[in-house]
Amino acid sequence: MLAHISVKNFAVVKQIQVDVAHGLTAITGETGAGKSIAIDALSLCLGDRADASSVRKGAEKAEIIAHFDIAKVPLAKAWLSEHELEQEDNPNECFIRRVINQEGRSKAFVNGIAVSLNQLKALGQYLVAIHGQNAHQQLLKVDNQRRLLDTFSEHTNLLSSVSTAFHSLKSKQAELNQLQAEQQQRNDRKNLLEYQVAELDEFSIEENEFSELEIEHKRLSNSQTLLEQAQLSFHQLYEGDEFNALSAIRSCINNLSEMQEHDSQLSPIVDVLSEAAIQVDEAAQELRQYSEQLEIDPMRMQQVEQRYSQAMDLARKHYVSPENLYAKHMELANEYASLLKDEDSLSELVIECEALFNEYNQQAELLCESRTKHASVLAGKIQAYISEMNMPHAKVSIDVNHSIEQAPSANGRDHVQIKVSTNPGQAADALDKVVSGGELSRIGLAIQVITASGNNIPTMIFDEVDTGISGPTASIVGRLLRKLGEVSQVMCVTHLPQVAAHGHNQVFVTKLSDGDSTETRMLKLSEPERVNEIARLLAGDKLTDTAIANAKDLLKL
Repeated sequence: MLAHISVKNFAVVKQIQVDVAHGLTAITGETGAGKSIAIDALSLCLGDRADASSVRKGAEKAEIIAHFDIAKVPLAKAWLSEHELEQEDNPNECFIRRVINQEGRSKAFVNGIAVSLNQLKALGQYLVAIHGQNAHQQLLKVDNQRRLLDTFSEHTNLLSSVSTAFHSLKSKQAELNQLQAEQQQRNDRKNLLEYQVAELDEFSIEENEFSELEIEHKRLSNSQTLLEQAQLSFHQLYEGDEFNALSAIRSCINNLSEMQEHDSQLSPIVDVLSEAAIQVDEAAQELRQYSEQLEIDPMRMQQVEQRYSQAMDLARKHYVSPENLYAKHMELANEYASLLKDEDSLSELVIECEALFNEYNQQAELLCESRTKHASVLAGKIQAYISEMNMPHAKVSIDVNHSIEQAPSANGRDHVQIKVSTNPGQAADALDKVVSGGELSRIGLAIQVITASGNNIPTMIFDEVDTGISGPTASIVGRLLRKLGEVSQVMCVTHLPQVAAHGHNQVFVTKLSDGDSTETRMLKLSEPERVNEIARLLAGDKLTDTAIANAKDLLKL
């Protein structure tokens, strides 16, 4: 719960410090004194956006510090632990600090560690629930009525299951819609690829085949010349009768070998010639073998030339070099296989979407059953509360209409609406068509008290939620808030003495001005001071004995 709040240089506040006790704390004061200032400051501490107007005129910065006792707030402790923001020496306490400078820029800290506004809001939802002056008007919106019913029903798991099923369905449907939207384009591409891949499959070129074809094509095209030159070279090297290179080299070796005896410098030359003779002999033998194996095959030449020409034509057709025709074939075949797989995926997606749709409907129906069951209980409680608040003839019902024709949503397929009949014989209808402003305030307060008691938030703040209420009804409202304060910490800004008198504690807000500046102060009232303040609320600024007597009577409770 909130233990202490310190506000410095915020709006018209120079400096205030308030210790907040358990139970119902009534906040009263003069009109325009700034009774809601602490609530506004606390809202900033919990993540509301700040601007330059938040800083008191003449000050450099505004500072708000809120101290919470979280010993009995496990969700807040778990959140702090998860984000490594807990105090190691005292994990049962939490300090939130917000600083706003003159330019409207702000910094936020949790237990001395800088955090973002989103983190403040995430933590704040476990610490404080603020019911503002417009809360009753928000009640007229059917979405808020649905949320109130869900809060009362406490079926978080069902809501989570419906939301999860919805988002799974939505994601899968988006995937299906994308495939379906591209289906015609995909079919056109598939038909083209089917023809192209079939053509390339029929040609069936192998990897590196074109390079080999090119080599064989050149060889076959020049086979006659190659044979003639090979045979001529063999004749010149080995078989020529009048002259051949091998005989000439051997003759030189014989002649020079006889001369070595006269000059040893000839020996290396003879060795070189001997090696040359061996090499010429080997070359000649290889030329003979080459000539014998070389075939002039017109049929093979025709086959190679035809395949070579087809490869060139297909390469031009697909705008690639002939060497890359095999790679192009594989690329198109893979794309075609992928498109065929997409068709299978489309069929699978349709089945998956149907299954997810059925799952969503099942979860939505379970949620509807829970809402319907709790709607009658909540309607009964609201009726009981407002009956005590001078609406004895009011009848309350909560309609939960489930329609499979309604588009799926993360909140199910239910239309939830609170209906009221305020007078005998009057047909029940929507709130905005039946109730007055004061009646709406009573209904709204009843709902807030009923739902707040089960929301596990330790501190609840009501900012003038008793607007439009007076007389005996106000006393009943005060009694309801006091009852709520017995199990939670409740703060209520009020102008009604009947409500203020039911507080366990009371804070008085006053405004001081010296003509140049204005300052708001908050004072915790003692019992005698409470009597005077209640009397002021009853009679105005001039206290009378009658007003004081009435105030004492109210405070007896």
